Amino acid sequence: MIKLFVSVTSAIALMGLVAYGQTSSTSTTTVATGTNGTTETTTTTTESTGTVTEYTPGQMIVLKTEAVEPVRYKFSKQVTYVTSDGRVIQPSKIRKDSKVQVHYIKNGDDVLVDKVIVTKNRD
Repeated sequence: MIKLFVSVTSAIALMGLVAYGQTSSTSTTTVATGTNGTTETTTTTTESTGTVTEYTPGQMIVLKTEAVEPVRYKFSKQVTYVTSDGRVIQPSKIRKDSKVQVHYIKNGDDVLVDKVIVTKNRD
């Protein structure tokens, strides 16, 4: 009985650590309609958090996340750059080693960022 209790407690603690260390999330909104010809809308927002290892304003950003390899993102045509409190900043404020969160969508093989949130800067 004690072994079972210890096993269950350990499993719960491990699940909590894995959830706490999560660096990306996805949320999807779908509007379902009837069969009378109305349109269907699906929106997917995906986020990832990491440290900037490479950055070319307006073109691409590479983040070091918990994944084994750094993740490369391209920028969409319109990208918003903000601080964690929502203030809009210039793209030039993003630096190597900045801690950021990116919002992106997948388009074929490309991962296109539409928003960069600087969560902590190392100056």
